[in-house]
Amino acid sequence: MGLFNFFKRQIATVIEWQPQDQNVLIWRYRAATDEIKNASKLIISPGQGCVLVYEGRITDVIDEDGVYNIRTDNHPFITSLLKVAQLFESEHKMGLYYYRKAEVLNQGWGTASPIKYFDDYYKIPIQLSAYGNFSYRLKDPAKFFSNYVGSQDNYTTESFREVVQSRILQVLTSSFAKEKLAFTEIDAEIDRLSSDMKEQLLQDLETFGVQLHDFRIEGNSFDQDTQDRIGKIADITADSQAATEGGLTYVELEKLRALRDAAKNEGGLAGAGVGLGAGMSLGKVFSNSIDEVTQPVAGVDPMEQLRKLKLLLDENIITQEEFDQKKKEYLNKF
Repeated sequence: MGLFNFFKRQIATVIEWQPQDQNVLIWRYRAATDEIKNASKLIISPGQGCVLVYEGRITDVIDEDGVYNIRTDNHPFITSLLKVAQLFESEHKMGLYYYRKAEVLNQGWGTASPIKYFDDYYKIPIQLSAYGNFSYRLKDPAKFFSNYVGSQDNYTTESFREVVQSRILQVLTSSFAKEKLAFTEIDAEIDRLSSDMKEQLLQDLETFGVQLHDFRIEGNSFDQDTQDRIGKIADITADSQAATEGGLTYVELEKLRALRDAAKNEGGLAGAGVGLGAGMSLGKVFSNSIDEVTQPVAGVDPMEQLRKLKLLLDENIITQEEFDQKKKEYLNKF
């Protein structure tokens, strides 16, 4: 090493983090030999702070922006020209780690695999995925540096997002398993779930030296098996409502549907080893069942009976001609 290069290393320098990468939480200032020169200026810009690590230990955290003069009278580790005998390098090593003090906004998260829980109301297993975002800032940079950054020169927001996402998945899974929400209630409970989860994550992230400012669940989706189960429930619910409005119970409606399909499928009955006579007999049973549920009853609202007939027509349980005939018969009795 030439004497010129040695003296060049000892010249006062301006130490700053410019330009500041918005995707970096911790950035280490790299000096040629990890030495800080006498009379150097340390510049802390707005939204930044600096952790000083001396001989492997955190000695100070500068949290206020400004220009700091580094002098030998208050920093005994400054390189001295008297170190020439030690290969022009000080044995006292200093690390300056800038950190992002400004809030980190809109960090997206999502579940890598579906969350599983049991819907206590509909008694079906649920698998869903969820996504959202969160915002945070470093509250205790010394704790964050000591526990999670260590000797890394750079620590990115993406690295920490992955850490937080793993915590979110744990809390989310626990929350849904405890709540056992019906699938119909999830959207209405999203805000409350977000608030409850935020409180849990606040405590968890305190161990990182991080303050969580915002947490949101923005949406969710069900896997295909769950969608199929929900579709069946929706169909049954719709049928039950339609049967009720038509003056029938769901069981009565299903019974008529089954008889309708079987009576129309004489070929299928024969193919299954049932003779034509049995098919005709089944048709008679079907016709009698229709009469049971459509027979006019004294004291019953005529409109209710007509709704029942209309329901059977809409379900193709009776034909238009049968509807017109029974409607006429029914009205003639009133």
